[in-house]
Amino acid sequence: MGKTLVAYFSATGTTERLARALAEVTGADLHGIEPAQPYTAADLNWHDACSRSSVEMNDPASRPAIANKVADMGCYDTVFVGFPIWWYVAPTIVNAFLEAYDFSGKTVIPFATSGGSGMGKTDAVLRKCCASETRWKPGRCFHGGVDAAVLRAWVEGLGL
Repeated sequence: MGKTLVAYFSATGTTERLARALAEVTGADLHGIEPAQPYTAADLNWHDACSRSSVEMNDPASRPAIANKVADMGCYDTVFVGFPIWWYVAPTIVNAFLEAYDFSGKTVIPFATSGGSGMGKTDAVLRKCCASETRWKPGRCFHGGVDAAVLRAWVEGLGL
């Protein structure tokens, strides 16, 4: 699998817990994708059409600014990218993350957390954010707590 990175965006901590477990199972480095302007509880209120998350998700061109960069993306061969599912796709900050780097020749594998929905059109939307020379693996959505054995089996099944 070469050198591996688990990059993740987590608004409430759920995706972060999964990302940490995945990094431990794979021996990967870990990178939290941090928004330049942190999300507040009001920003995340999806019942409010005027909340920040609702406004961002209703604008396909939205690219929230990211506060931090991966120090040396060039050293990674495989990058897992994790996020919560918002409106059946990844939050637009994940698009911004993928567009910020050249993934040519790298393998990118999305993973998501959700309370009930699946990946929706996430793979198709995110794949467009990467160079055509990116090796893309289909994403997987995890519901609730996931133990290391499940993560290990998933990773082994990817054929990396």
